[in-house]
Amino acid sequence: MGIPLKLKPSSPLVSRRMSVTPQKNTAPEMALRKILHQMGMRYRVDRVVLNKPRRTADIAFSGIKIAVFIDGCFWHGCEKHGTWPKQNAAFWRQKILNNKKRDDETCLLLKSQGWTAIRIWEHETPLSAAKKIAKIVAKKQAASKKAVS
Repeated sequence: MGIPLKLKPSSPLVSRRMSVTPQKNTAPEMALRKILHQMGMRYRVDRVVLNKPRRTADIAFSGIKIAVFIDGCFWHGCEKHGTWPKQNAAFWRQKILNNKKRDDETCLLLKSQGWTAIRIWEHETPLSAAKKIAKIVAKKQAASKKAVS
């Protein structure tokens, strides 16, 4: 099944740093939400999109079933900026790989329920991420209007 995730942090300093790392309302989330709001877009924040642990969209357009996830480069294994810690290396490798697997599963489950999942890396500029989201939202809104007509 993999390495148990109940290993102890390598030091009290690491433990403290991990415990204070925000999971909601991070700087990348807040910057993206601000731009989306300035663009006139309205959305829900921290919406549970699947009845499973850790399946909360950072931003959701519920009416048209779009879920946006802003992924941290470290926690979600970014190919460009992710790092592999040397302390407790096996634990962290398994933790990050499990996160990536959960992300993939979440996207597949959402798709099977008619949702569109958008994954944004924390290193993406908020403006380019907002433009990407706005384009998908507009396309889905247009499709939903056609379906009603």
